[in-house]
Amino acid sequence: MTYSLNILGWHALAPGLSTSEQWVNWSAGETQELSGDLAKSQLIPMMTARRMSIPSRLAVEVGLTLLEQRPDAAVFISRHGELERTYKIIESLCLQQDISPTDFAMSVHNTAAGLLTISGKAALPLASLSAGIDGFQQGMLEVQAMLAGGAKKVLLVDFDGAVPQAYHSQTAHQNPPYAVGLLISAGVELRCQQINKSSPDTTVIEQNSLPQSLRFVRHWLNNDPQFTLQGMRSDWQWKQS
Repeated sequence: MTYSLNILGWHALAPGLSTSEQWVNWSAGETQELSGDLAKSQLIPMMTARRMSIPSRLAVEVGLTLLEQRPDAAVFISRHGELERTYKIIESLCLQQDISPTDFAMSVHNTAAGLLTISGKAALPLASLSAGIDGFQQGMLEVQAMLAGGAKKVLLVDFDGAVPQAYHSQTAHQNPPYAVGLLISAGVELRCQQINKSSPDTTVIEQNSLPQSLRFVRHWLNNDPQFTLQGMRSDWQWKQS
Protein backbone atom coordinates (compact mmCIF):
# COMPACT_ATOMS: atom_id res chain seq x y z
CA MET A 1 0.00 0.00 0.00
CA THR A 2 1.36 3.39 -1.03
CA TYR A 3 -0.08 6.89 -0.85
CA SER A 4 1.10 10.51 -0.86
CA LEU A 5 -0.07 13.80 0.63
CA ASN A 6 0.75 17.41 1.47
CA ILE A 7 0.64 19.01 4.92
CA LEU A 8 -0.89 22.50 4.79
CA GLY A 9 -0.64 23.28 8.49
CA TRP A 10 0.11 21.75 11.88
CA HIS A 11 -0.11 22.37 15.60
CA ALA A 12 0.84 20.21 18.57
CA LEU A 13 0.75 20.34 22.35
CA ALA A 14 2.60 18.28 24.97
CA PRO A 15 4.24 18.92 28.35
CA GLY A 16 6.77 21.71 27.86
CA LEU A 17 5.99 22.02 24.14
CA SER A 18 3.44 24.45 22.73
CA THR A 19 5.13 26.76 20.21
CA SER A 20 6.54 25.89 16.78
CA GLU A 21 10.01 26.90 17.93
CA GLN A 22 9.85 24.58 20.95
CA TRP A 23 8.76 21.66 18.77
CA VAL A 24 11.50 22.31 16.19
CA ASN A 25 14.14 22.41 18.94
CA TRP A 26 12.78 19.19 20.45
CA SER A 27 12.82 17.50 17.04
CA ALA A 28 16.47 18.43 16.53
CA GLY A 29 17.48 17.27 20.02
CA GLU A 30 18.71 13.88 21.16
CA THR A 31 16.15 13.21 23.89
CA GLN A 32 12.56 12.03 23.40
CA GLU A 33 11.59 13.23 26.86
CA LEU A 34 8.37 15.23 27.23
CA SER A 35 8.39 17.15 30.47
CA GLY A 36 7.23 20.46 31.85
CA ASP A 37 3.90 22.20 32.23
CA LEU A 38 1.03 22.01 29.78
CA ALA A 39 0.20 25.34 28.17
CA LYS A 40 -3.07 26.97 29.23
CA SER A 41 -5.83 26.98 26.66
CA GLN A 42 -5.88 30.05 24.44
CA LEU A 43 -9.02 29.27 22.41
CA ILE A 44 -11.35 27.39 24.79
CA PRO A 45 -13.38 29.39 27.36
CA MET A 46 -12.21 28.67 30.90
CA MET A 47 -15.49 27.19 32.12
CA THR A 48 -15.66 24.90 29.07
CA ALA A 49 -12.04 23.83 29.44
CA ARG A 50 -12.60 22.92 33.10
CA ARG A 51 -15.24 20.36 32.07
CA MET A 52 -12.89 18.65 29.62
CA SER A 53 -10.39 15.93 30.39
CA ILE A 54 -6.77 16.94 29.75
CA PRO A 55 -6.38 14.93 26.51
CA SER A 56 -9.67 16.20 25.10
CA ARG A 57 -8.74 19.78 25.97
CA LEU A 58 -5.44 19.42 24.13
CA ALA A 59 -7.14 17.81 21.13
CA VAL A 60 -9.81 20.52 20.91
CA GLU A 61 -7.24 23.30 21.30
CA VAL A 62 -5.16 21.85 18.47
CA GLY A 63 -8.26 21.33 16.35
CA LEU A 64 -9.54 24.88 16.89
CA THR A 65 -6.17 26.29 15.82
CA LEU A 66 -6.36 24.47 12.48
CA LEU A 67 -10.10 24.95 12.08
CA GLU A 68 -9.33 28.51 11.00
CA GLN A 69 -8.11 27.04 7.68
CA ARG A 70 -11.57 25.53 7.06
CA PRO A 71 -11.08 21.78 6.64
CA ASP A 72 -13.83 19.83 4.90
CA ALA A 73 -13.70 16.86 7.31
CA ALA A 74 -11.84 15.65 10.39
CA VAL A 75 -10.35 12.44 11.74
CA PHE A 76 -9.74 12.06 15.48
CA ILE A 77 -7.50 9.26 16.75
CA SER A 78 -7.01 8.19 20.35
CA ARG A 79 -5.81 4.88 21.70
CA HIS A 80 -7.45 5.27 25.11
CA GLY A 81 -10.04 8.00 24.56
CA GLU A 82 -11.71 9.02 27.83
CA LEU A 83 -10.15 6.18 29.85
CA GLU A 84 -9.65 8.34 32.94
CA ARG A 85 -13.34 9.26 33.02
CA THR A 86 -14.37 5.66 32.40
CA TYR A 87 -12.18 4.51 35.28
CA LYS A 88 -13.75 7.11 37.59
CA ILE A 89 -17.21 5.84 36.64
CA ILE A 90 -16.25 2.21 37.31
CA GLU A 91 -14.63 3.18 40.61
CA SER A 92 -17.76 5.08 41.69
CA LEU A 93 -19.97 2.10 40.82
CA CYS A 94 -17.73 -0.26 42.80
CA LEU A 95 -17.92 2.05 45.81
CA GLN A 96 -21.69 2.45 45.32
CA GLN A 97 -21.29 6.20 44.90
CA ASP A 98 -23.16 8.56 42.62
CA ILE A 99 -21.74 8.96 39.13
CA SER A 100 -20.77 12.43 37.98
CA PRO A 101 -23.19 13.54 35.21
CA THR A 102 -20.27 15.27 33.46
CA ASP A 103 -18.14 12.13 33.56
CA PHE A 104 -21.04 10.05 32.24
CA ALA A 105 -21.91 12.46 29.41
CA MET A 106 -18.29 12.94 28.31
CA SER A 107 -16.97 9.38 28.65
CA VAL A 108 -17.47 8.25 25.04
CA HIS A 109 -14.58 7.83 22.61
CA ASN A 110 -15.69 10.63 20.26
CA THR A 111 -16.03 13.24 23.01
CA ALA A 112 -13.15 15.37 21.70
CA ALA A 113 -14.44 15.28 18.12
CA GLY A 114 -17.89 16.38 19.24
CA LEU A 115 -16.51 19.13 21.48
CA LEU A 116 -14.50 20.51 18.54
CA THR A 117 -17.58 20.89 16.34
CA ILE A 118 -19.51 22.51 19.20
CA SER A 119 -16.71 24.86 20.29
CA GLY A 120 -15.78 25.75 16.73
CA LYS A 121 -19.40 25.92 15.51
CA ALA A 122 -18.36 23.76 12.56
CA ALA A 123 -20.59 20.99 11.22
CA LEU A 124 -17.89 18.69 9.85
CA PRO A 125 -18.04 15.03 8.77
CA LEU A 126 -16.10 13.25 11.51
CA ALA A 127 -14.43 9.91 12.16
CA SER A 128 -13.15 8.79 15.56
CA LEU A 129 -10.67 5.90 15.51
CA SER A 130 -8.74 3.66 17.88
CA ALA A 131 -6.17 1.19 16.54
CA GLY A 132 -3.62 0.47 19.24
CA ILE A 133 -0.08 1.55 18.41
CA ASP A 134 -1.12 1.95 14.74
CA GLY A 135 -3.70 4.66 15.39
CA PHE A 136 -1.88 7.45 13.56
CA GLN A 137 -1.21 5.35 10.47
CA GLN A 138 -4.76 4.03 10.36
CA GLY A 139 -5.97 7.59 10.71
CA MET A 140 -3.86 8.52 7.71
CA LEU A 141 -5.67 5.84 5.69
CA GLU A 142 -9.02 7.30 6.78
CA VAL A 143 -7.80 10.70 5.60
CA GLN A 144 -6.96 9.21 2.21
CA ALA A 145 -10.49 7.82 1.96
CA MET A 146 -11.96 11.25 2.75
CA LEU A 147 -9.75 12.95 0.16
CA ALA A 148 -10.75 10.34 -2.41
CA GLY A 149 -14.39 11.02 -1.51
CA GLY A 150 -14.12 14.69 -2.44
CA ALA A 151 -12.70 16.49 0.59
CA LYS A 152 -10.02 19.05 -0.31
CA LYS A 153 -8.58 19.50 3.19
CA VAL A 154 -8.86 17.04 6.08
CA LEU A 155 -7.98 17.75 9.70
CA LEU A 156 -6.24 14.87 11.50
CA VAL A 157 -5.90 15.04 15.30
CA ASP A 158 -4.07 12.29 17.18
CA PHE A 159 -4.16 12.57 20.97
CA ASP A 160 -4.05 10.64 24.20
CA GLY A 161 -3.83 11.06 27.95
CA ALA A 162 -1.94 9.40 30.75
CA VAL A 163 -3.07 5.84 31.54
CA PRO A 164 -4.52 5.60 35.09
CA GLN A 165 -2.28 3.92 37.65
CA ALA A 166 -4.71 1.01 38.00
CA TYR A 167 -3.88 -0.14 34.45
CA HIS A 168 -0.09 0.18 34.58
CA SER A 169 0.42 -3.52 35.26
CA GLN A 170 -1.61 -4.36 32.13
CA THR A 171 0.06 -2.09 29.56
CA ALA A 172 3.53 -0.94 28.62
CA HIS A 173 2.06 2.11 26.86
CA GLN A 174 2.62 5.03 29.24
CA ASN A 175 3.07 8.50 27.82
CA PRO A 176 2.13 11.98 29.05
CA PRO A 177 -0.88 13.77 27.53
CA TYR A 178 -0.34 15.10 24.01
CA ALA A 179 -2.18 16.17 20.87
CA VAL A 180 -0.91 16.44 17.29
CA GLY A 181 -2.93 18.13 14.56
CA LEU A 182 -2.22 18.08 10.82
CA LEU A 183 -4.15 19.71 8.00
CA ILE A 184 -3.78 17.40 5.01
CA SER A 185 -4.50 17.68 1.31
CA ALA A 186 -3.77 15.56 -1.73
CA GLY A 187 -0.22 16.03 -3.01
CA VAL A 188 3.23 14.53 -3.46
CA GLU A 189 5.36 16.23 -0.80
CA LEU A 190 5.19 13.19 1.49
CA ARG A 191 4.97 9.57 0.40
CA CYS A 192 4.13 6.62 2.65
CA GLN A 193 4.62 2.93 1.86
CA GLN A 194 3.60 -0.06 3.94
CA ILE A 195 6.59 -2.41 4.38
CA ASN A 196 7.41 -5.65 6.20
CA LYS A 197 8.22 -5.36 9.89
CA SER A 198 11.82 -4.81 10.87
CA SER A 199 11.20 -6.29 14.34
CA PRO A 200 8.38 -8.58 15.53
CA ASP A 201 8.63 -7.44 19.18
CA THR A 202 5.89 -4.84 19.66
CA THR A 203 6.53 -4.76 23.44
CA VAL A 204 9.88 -3.11 22.77
CA ILE A 205 8.15 -0.53 20.55
CA GLU A 206 5.66 0.35 23.28
CA GLN A 207 8.24 0.57 26.05
CA ASN A 208 10.89 2.58 24.21
CA SER A 209 9.06 4.65 21.62
CA LEU A 210 6.82 7.65 21.45
CA PRO A 211 3.40 7.32 19.79
CA GLN A 212 3.51 7.22 15.99
CA SER A 213 2.26 10.79 15.55
CA LEU A 214 4.97 12.26 17.78
CA ARG A 215 7.64 10.22 15.99
CA PHE A 216 6.25 11.43 12.67
CA VAL A 217 6.36 15.08 13.77
CA ARG A 218 9.90 14.66 15.01
CA HIS A 219 11.20 13.29 11.71
CA TRP A 220 9.11 15.65 9.60
CA LEU A 221 10.18 18.81 11.43
CA ASN A 222 13.77 17.61 11.34
CA ASN A 223 13.48 17.33 7.52
CA ASP A 224 14.62 13.71 7.54
CA PRO A 225 14.40 12.59 3.88
CA GLN A 226 13.34 9.06 4.86
CA PHE A 227 12.14 7.49 8.10
CA THR A 228 10.17 4.46 9.29
CA LEU A 229 7.37 4.25 11.84
CA GLN A 230 7.02 0.84 13.45
CA GLY A 231 3.57 -0.72 13.71
CA MET A 232 1.90 -3.86 15.01
CA ARG A 233 1.83 -6.05 11.88
CA SER A 234 3.78 -3.90 9.41
CA ASP A 235 6.00 -0.85 9.35
CA TRP A 236 5.44 2.41 7.47
CA GLN A 237 8.20 4.02 5.44
CA TRP A 238 7.94 7.75 4.82
CA LYS A 239 9.84 9.84 2.28
CA GLN A 240 9.93 13.63 1.93
CA SER A 241 10.43 15.20 -1.47
